[in-house]
Amino acid sequence: MLRLSAALLEVQLMRVFKVRYSGDYLSENGAFVRNDIGLDLLANEPFIETGFLTDQQPQAGDPSYWDRFYALKITPEHVAQANGLVICRPWVKPSAFVRGADNLVAIGRGGAGYDKIDLEACTANDVVVFYSPDTFFHATASAALLFILALAKRLPEHERMARTGRWAGQPKISGDDLPGQTLGIVGLGRSGGELARLVSPFGMRILAYSPHADSARAQALGVVLVSTLDELFRESDFISLHSRLEPSTRGMIGERELRLMKASAYFINVARGELVQQEALVRGLREGWIRGAALDVFDEEPLPASHPLTKLDNVILTPHWLPATLQGSRATLATMAEGMRRVASGMIPDHILNPSVLDRPAFQAKLSRFAR
Repeated sequence: MLRLSAALLEVQLMRVFKVRYSGDYLSENGAFVRNDIGLDLLANEPFIETGFLTDQQPQAGDPSYWDRFYALKITPEHVAQANGLVICRPWVKPSAFVRGADNLVAIGRGGAGYDKIDLEACTANDVVVFYSPDTFFHATASAALLFILALAKRLPEHERMARTGRWAGQPKISGDDLPGQTLGIVGLGRSGGELARLVSPFGMRILAYSPHADSARAQALGVVLVSTLDELFRESDFISLHSRLEPSTRGMIGERELRLMKASAYFINVARGELVQQEALVRGLREGWIRGAALDVFDEEPLPASHPLTKLDNVILTPHWLPATLQGSRATLATMAEGMRRVASGMIPDHILNPSVLDRPAFQAKLSRFAR
């Protein structure tokens, strides 16, 4: 009887599903960088073991970590030690799979962007990838709305005036109201559509360039779809980017597009820095092609303190974190926990990015090991 129990225990232990979170969820002392990353949602699952890729966490006395933490990547060692990976910033490149992926079943991307994950490499190694497309769309849209209001009201200039006590300059920095002005949204997906909804009470004319947008949805949002990016850039007083980063959209905004804008117009990017040719944007801000900009994302992250953008007074800069609200983060990590719970029970997660992997026999074999 004892032998049978031991054998059963060994089988059960083999079925423990090991979930590892990327080390950038940790601080130098090992605490969570966010108050709540959803581990409580897995705490009562007896066959799920959680942990962290601790070699990726910041180390005390290593300030260089913050210059390279956007360059973190998943390694073959990480792939070997986990059945499921939840990642925030690290890249997943083909090099992660040079030793195969016999143990790894799933990768969860803790956010809506997935341009740092090589989906073809994951599929070739029978790893399903899922993400969280619905949890940050309001936070992203409201960040864009904050930028619109801050630019229109010239908030940074008012704030600098108050701090320096130079109140005599008040007449020089009167801001603008939004009613009657035109907002151009590039990409009418979840966050772009939510921005249109949030802006609707302000009485703005709303245009959108989004080749795959549903016309009925656009009409319901009060949005006029335009057929060309040129038309949107020419007519808008505010332009907000909400496009996904893909090979076809990388560098889609350059000098030509920026020079189409009104000299009084503002440019906003809460999507991906690589959508914009940043050198052209710097020139446009310096030379007055446009009045100003507000950016949460950059083509090089972290943005170096010496970067030309940091020297300009007509741009608002935030560190690719403005939409990372407590509520959005909790919902995102809850989606990750639920996805891993499903995979750990031999089921398919929601929001799969590489659905073709589901038909691969080797993936099905890996998944079936955890069927309960």
